Amino acid sequence: MSVRVLVADDQEIVRTGLTMILNAQPDIQVVAEAANGQRAVELAQRLRPDVCLLDIRMPGVDGIEATRMLAGPTVADPLAVVVITTFDLDDYVYAALRAGARGFLLKDAGPALLAQAVHAAASGDALIAPSITARLLTAFASTGPAAPPAQPTEVLTEREEQVLAAVARGRTNSEIADELYITLSTVKTHIASLMAKLGVRNRVEIAIWAYETNRVRAGSR
Repeated sequence: MSVRVLVADDQEIVRTGLTMILNAQPDIQVVAEAANGQRAVELAQRLRPDVCLLDIRMPGVDGIEATRMLAGPTVADPLAVVVITTFDLDDYVYAALRAGARGFLLKDAGPALLAQAVHAAASGDALIAPSITARLLTAFASTGPAAPPAQPTEVLTEREEQVLAAVARGRTNSEIADELYITLSTVKTHIASLMAKLGVRNRVEIAIWAYETNRVRAGSR
């Protein structure tokens, strides 16, 4: 079954290019296009695509605000959002992740990484451009969060701490399973437990929490 995607970008040539790249994948189908954030939100709420691919800089409602409207903390049934942009700026990335994005890519990422990010978001995973993941999260953790990070509702187990650190380093579920010699289903169980204990809704928020609480430090891989 194909992953249904909405593409939003105010530049027609970019929007068309992204759509062509995604539709060339055998298991991805672009079901809607939007030239601005407001239209993207309207279409997404009506069509409920599996993934919304949003540009950050759009007129009116930008990609970050659109992400917040579709996947933010107050959204009862959030959609999966991947933000894509030309600009490798930390404040953009951090704002997008805080707004609820499950992924962040640069427009020069290439077809393979774009498809990988869409699949990751559709399956509840997350993919952030490798060039910015650790740098971004570490930089913001070093300045401290806007508010003290929430404490877990229960003490994390040793295995949960290991999974937490791996998620924060950008590892996929399969990579975590291989590294820790556990099954894929066990990884998913630990991640679900982490989300419940930390009061977060996805692995990006798990990663942010890990950096803000110094569970993972600068230079960690």
